[in-house]
Amino acid sequence: MKDVEPIREKLDDKIKLLNSSRVYKKVTPKGDLSWYVKWISVFFILIATAARSVGTVPHIDMWFGLIGTVGWAWVGFLWHDRALLFLNAVLVTLLVGGLMNYYFGL
Repeated sequence: MKDVEPIREKLDDKIKLLNSSRVYKKVTPKGDLSWYVKWISVFFILIATAARSVGTVPHIDMWFGLIGTVGWAWVGFLWHDRALLFLNAVLVTLLVGGLMNYYFGL
């Protein structure tokens, strides 16, 4: 783990040099609200995947998947991670469309 400290110091120096409010240091927090949302969302997505593997309860898959992806989208927002936010926003849209199709045939 000795190799991580010089890299972290270099990153901190680069951020200070940029002097920009748009630059965020990417750090995965531990123990804060986003950490709990992240792990709860992981379990919802695992339940959704298990339901999908059974193949007989598609609406359960979509509901649990929707909850998990909304959680991950929120985590992406909190972390200022555009990739997480974009991926999960698209997945939420697809899952809502799937649920609308399942319940209303739209």
